[in-house]
Amino acid sequence: MNESAQSLTLPSPPPEAQQASATLCADIRRAIADAGGVLPFDEYMRRCLYTPGLGYYAGGSVKIGAAGDFVTAPEMGPLFAQAIAGQIATVLDDLGPIPVLEFGGGTGRLAGDLLVALAASGSPMPTSYVLIEPSADLKQRQQALLRQEYPKFHDVVTWWDGLPASPLRAVVIANEVLDALPVKVFEISDDGCRELGIADDANGFTWQSMAPSSALAARVASLCGELPWSLPVGYRSELGLWQSSWINTLAAGLSEGLILLADYGYPAHEYYHPERGQGTLMCHYRHRAHDNPLLWPGLQDITASVDFTAVADAAHEAGLDVIGYTTQAHFLLGGNLGPAGGAAASAFADPHNAGAARQLLLPGQMGERFKLMALGRGIRRPLPGFALFDQRHRLLPPLSG
Repeated sequence: MNESAQSLTLPSPPPEAQQASATLCADIRRAIADAGGVLPFDEYMRRCLYTPGLGYYAGGSVKIGAAGDFVTAPEMGPLFAQAIAGQIATVLDDLGPIPVLEFGGGTGRLAGDLLVALAASGSPMPTSYVLIEPSADLKQRQQALLRQEYPKFHDVVTWWDGLPASPLRAVVIANEVLDALPVKVFEISDDGCRELGIADDANGFTWQSMAPSSALAARVASLCGELPWSLPVGYRSELGLWQSSWINTLAAGLSEGLILLADYGYPAHEYYHPERGQGTLMCHYRHRAHDNPLLWPGLQDITASVDFTAVADAAHEAGLDVIGYTTQAHFLLGGNLGPAGGAAASAFADPHNAGAARQLLLPGQMGERFKLMALGRGIRRPLPGFALFDQRHRLLPPLSG
């Protein structure tokens, strides 16, 4: 742990968790040595989050909810799932019964509430509901929750480790998945673009400047040519190259259907604004947010906001249509116009859900920061979640700074 990490006033992990983190740190130190002394940040982030048995998402700790590190929209009651169900019902009415695939299923709450909402809507049910979950620990937690709280639908849900080899017709859901994919970190210097990586010294892990990879250098040069302003020396931010690859993989696996993405982020001209000069990296530990990814590797979440312009560009290049883009607030309100909207409207009127509704909808909470984007192939009917205020125009660069 470096001095910055030590100065943070965060609760100390229990001894067994500290030991697991120490084991992961030893693995990262070997990787740094093998890389010549500096490990690109995206590789450091990948190891912190996904190393089998030790990474944050591959270990056995509770991540989501009061006992974890953060709370997601599906855990705040059924409102989010009911709005999502409105989009799925529209697609099922259009294309007929097809499977629903959910990446990053969390606790399994979204799957359960979605199936409840779809059954109540009177629309066709999906042929199956698949949770794509490589983590054995999370799979067990999802199975337990569905068995206990959604017994009617437990046998409807199946689990895959990844996408099948052959393309299929499906609805794909990814809630807070893109923000957890590793990112490259760059900094503008007097000599141009530099990549930032992680080195190891007597005080622990530390940031280190390095020559950029060819892919990073090319993308930063392209970005600087697209923005209506120059990025100043000392400007630091991220590029989600893994996010674009993930979109390409999804596109290759979808012959017809919908991809619905929910995450926090910005269009490119907001993401790379000069005033956001230190990037968007954020860590979550015991419901405390901070910006030091070098703290307790494997024990905290590491995320970066999503550049939705880059996601849309990757979708276009992969032959997908960008069907809609809007804030979570507009999506949830617009979603009440869909086939599952009756149940959602009743939920908004329920006083027991008033606090969750405020957190999901208000601009100072999740309403503006979180966005929904719909990508698709062969979708003919408009989706109700984007009917109130479709903001695809904001993905385009402004004409002037």
